[in-house]
Amino acid sequence: MQPATSDELNQWVAEWRAEHAAQKAKEKRDQWTKYVSLTMVIIAVLAAIATLKGGAFSTRTLKEMNEATFNQAKASDQWSFYQAKSIKQNLYQIELDHLHAAPDPAGVEKMTAKVDKYDKEKSDIMAQAQKYEAARDEARKLATSAAEHSREMGLSITLFQVAIALGAMALIVKKRYLWVISSIFGMLAAAQMVHVLCFMPL
Repeated sequence: MQPATSDELNQWVAEWRAEHAAQKAKEKRDQWTKYVSLTMVIIAVLAAIATLKGGAFSTRTLKEMNEATFNQAKASDQWSFYQAKSIKQNLYQIELDHLHAAPDPAGVEKMTAKVDKYDKEKSDIMAQAQKYEAARDEARKLATSAAEHSREMGLSITLFQVAIALGAMALIVKKRYLWVISSIFGMLAAAQMVHVLCFMPL
């Protein structure tokens, strides 16, 4: 094997330098892709947070609807109990009316006490039924609000997904304008998420 001549060595060094310069130029041209990757990581983290929060709102909706159903059942039970007491009170009232016609003061007093007792029990039952109905209405209101939050957070998640898809396309086809559009979608999604979490009362 013959040692390389100085011309061959100079040619090899020149080729290596040209190749190295081309590689450096390519790296410099594609340096913006590092920022695309960083942007995609940030958007993916925000999308994960939005998904978590959206799921929490959906769970809250179901919980509140279950609470509303439970309170509706309890209120219905109380109103049925109220009706039963009303029927018994009416029977005693009829008996009291008959006793007023006959001279029996002890019977009238006893029957009046029973009618009054049922009147008080009905008041207590009605108050309890109304309490359950108020709890039902509050649970329905919270469920509706949580469902609205979930829907609005769903919009944020969709925007994040579009941003990620556009960012991936920017990396594949090496087009900066796709990265810019992706970043805009990411900012819109983040703004929507902040709006839902901070400015929509639950």
